[in-house]
Amino acid sequence: MTTHVTIIGAGLGGLTLARVLHVHGIPATVYEAEPSPTARSQGGMLDIHEHNGQLALQAAGLIDEFRSLILEGRQAMRILDRNGTVLFDQPDDGAGGRPEVQRGELRQILLDSLPTGTVRWGHKASSTRALGQGRHEVTFADGSTVVTGLLVGADGAWSRVRPLLSTATPQYVGRSFVETYVFDGDTRHPAAAKAVGGGSLLALAPGKGIQAHRERGGTLHTYVALSKPQDWFDAIDFTDAAAATARIAQEFDGWAPELTALITDSDTAPVLRLLNGLPLVHRWDRVPGVTLVGDAAHLSVPNGEGANLAMYDGAELGRALAAHPDDVEAALTEYEQAMFPRGTEAATEAATEAAQLHELMFGDTAPHGLVTAFTGHEQTP
Repeated sequence: MTTHVTIIGAGLGGLTLARVLHVHGIPATVYEAEPSPTARSQGGMLDIHEHNGQLALQAAGLIDEFRSLILEGRQAMRILDRNGTVLFDQPDDGAGGRPEVQRGELRQILLDSLPTGTVRWGHKASSTRALGQGRHEVTFADGSTVVTGLLVGADGAWSRVRPLLSTATPQYVGRSFVETYVFDGDTRHPAAAKAVGGGSLLALAPGKGIQAHRERGGTLHTYVALSKPQDWFDAIDFTDAAAATARIAQEFDGWAPELTALITDSDTAPVLRLLNGLPLVHRWDRVPGVTLVGDAAHLSVPNGEGANLAMYDGAELGRALAAHPDDVEAALTEYEQAMFPRGTEAATEAATEAAQLHELMFGDTAPHGLVTAFTGHEQTP
């Protein structure tokens, strides 16, 4: 029978794997660095796609729970210029195949679906090593260890499991986000809430942008995009929230106040999200007893696919293990042979789309070039 599975990382990919294994009666333990499920914000809105994310949730037996989380109207989108002028406004007509949910709520339904004690909180993996014959040891930051016959790295960009398989490391892509939140926006910041609208906002200019989304309860979640080298961000002290906010806001001097309020009036300290990616073609030779899912396997620039792919990886690995209960290596081989081309295709598409979108969103013609791409009609400043 398939051995007890050790999963590093309680993100969407690791939890989907644990849930699909549980559905098939295969025991698993998930080790997570965070001290509790609510230790930090779990990010913003996710559009869950019919061809991968929703299939994963079906495999996990959670599609009805997922549907109860969908926030109607959030597929609406508008594009503004720096003066707050609306250049493009697309309502959500309900016909899209990518319904929006909040990442934290989606993660919670996965956590609730697992037996008590499946997730071991406060276990930050610091290193891993091979013991031979498919067995591996994980050492945690507190000095404790676990030895396992089947180790899965679901621990994201800076995976501690990846070095068992690959020497690849993420590289900076030349652009980053700074994350802010405004709570109860409709009441406390009505002008900013009106600018965001019912779904997502893209306020763009060459090299920069303010991208926001309306979440549940009037929360306005913003990702400030800046095309800057990493050392530019390194020079900002993000432990000094006021100074960091002021420095980021300085890049948007002269912009409409309802837009800059999404930065300056944030109810949380600004959080830097450096964007990194693994090589487009990232694969490894089969190593007994260990594999990767999600960003640990195929990290790429954000294009709406990352969470969906992580969940799909988790579901596919879980199904492969269930299909080969007496041959773990056959299951891992089957999973990786399908995952490698899937990850390469997704990373290549993400890189191609990123280059195209970067030019449209942050190039010399921004934001008018993006409006032209959506409408087919030439836009001029």
